[in-house]
Amino acid sequence: MKNESTTLLEICCGCLEDALVANEAGADRIELNSALYLGGLTPSMATLQAVKEGCSLPVVAMVRHRGGGFCYGETEYKLMLKEAELLLQNGADGIAFGFLQEDRNLDVERTKAFVELIHSHGKEAVFHRAIDCVTDMEQVLEKLIGCGVDRVLTSGGKATAWEGRELLAKLQKQYGEEIQILPGSGLRKENAAGFVRQTGVHQIHSSCRGWKRDNTGVTESVSFAYCPGEHASDYEVVSREEVEALRRVL
Repeated sequence: MKNESTTLLEICCGCLEDALVANEAGADRIELNSALYLGGLTPSMATLQAVKEGCSLPVVAMVRHRGGGFCYGETEYKLMLKEAELLLQNGADGIAFGFLQEDRNLDVERTKAFVELIHSHGKEAVFHRAIDCVTDMEQVLEKLIGCGVDRVLTSGGKATAWEGRELLAKLQKQYGEEIQILPGSGLRKENAAGFVRQTGVHQIHSSCRGWKRDNTGVTESVSFAYCPGEHASDYEVVSREEVEALRRVL
């Protein structure tokens, strides 16, 4: 599907199948993860290689060692550096990452080191939604600009980008010439067009979530479900219909 919109659409993907759907349904860029139910973790090298072979879109790979917060020990940090290097060597067009200190301020030293590594490969440095947990978002954004970060994924410090749209509009107007503002969280076909109009942003991030059934993980005595209720036997996927519908309204 050819994209003639001026609003870039990034789709959050958790596997090869997700990326193939996004590629075919009208996305402009892929953010590649694993374990989306944990907020997205580092994908495997095999998955990245397969996505690069099967898709024509730029692929930003997540580097996130574990679930939970964004303050990492030295052993974790060294492993994440190695993961980033391997992802870049295996074709990643950018790396999404985020480092905070215990007080929820930016870890400037580690951020600079990651930016330097990513830029040494000629790729994009993307600070992820760790920024939505900081104490002063505008101050941190200015520090990210100083570190050379290319883009920041954010919901404006709220649970959803729609709720954070007032701050996101301000950030786009004030900092949009210095760093790319990529709003994400809760943006779908129902609200995306209005959101773009109100904020003036040039790109959005969406999971376009759907569900697929696999009944083999839940019995009367055992459950491997990670989503309760009606989706207990499901796993999340990128919905072709949702991507196509979102593409149409942008």
